[in-house]
Amino acid sequence: MNKIKRQIIFDRLAEAIPEPTTELFYATPFELLIAVVLSAQATDKSVNKATLKLFAVANSPEAIVALGEEGLKNFIKTIGLFNSKARNIILLCRQLIDQHDGFVPDTRTELEALPGVGRKTANVVLNTAFGHKTIAVDTHIFRVSNRTKIAPGKTVLEVEKGLEKWVPDKHKKDAHHLLILHGRYTCVARKPRCQSCVIADLCEFEEKTPD
Repeated sequence: MNKIKRQIIFDRLAEAIPEPTTELFYATPFELLIAVVLSAQATDKSVNKATLKLFAVANSPEAIVALGEEGLKNFIKTIGLFNSKARNIILLCRQLIDQHDGFVPDTRTELEALPGVGRKTANVVLNTAFGHKTIAVDTHIFRVSNRTKIAPGKTVLEVEKGLEKWVPDKHKKDAHHLLILHGRYTCVARKPRCQSCVIADLCEFEEKTPD
């Protein structure tokens, strides 16, 4: 995989996906942060179903703290790991109130200091809520990066560093969502849809499959 190939790959993905964005429902940076925390090991669809009801009742740190851990669980109990997520979200909300006047910080260090927030979640919030050129590597991006050879790596951090190095600068802001959506709907895990893929001729995956 060389620089020219990568440039064309991202040009084509950007043309095929003209409005790349998250499929999580949110209206504010705080709502996005909560949705991303809830999305760990869960589908966006299941998170959206829960947050639609939750955010109608509580969409601020103060309101969620007022619900309490048990009250919060009633809204998110259909999501995997809801017990630990409820605990972390209450702690996260208290920390936002105590240390950030109830606002979501826009630096990686401050975000990663929040309970339940790791590097991937921080990258998503920085990119999607604040427009930073960060690339969060989830299972879709890890798979696509390795399968296509855009940014191969044995670990999530290796892939992230590779993408930071090799994604053309004009595509860095949208690369996260371009790769997620490509992995979710075209370069799927079990049987990638190579015949309808806009980058099939550039991809270096050797076992291309028919749709």
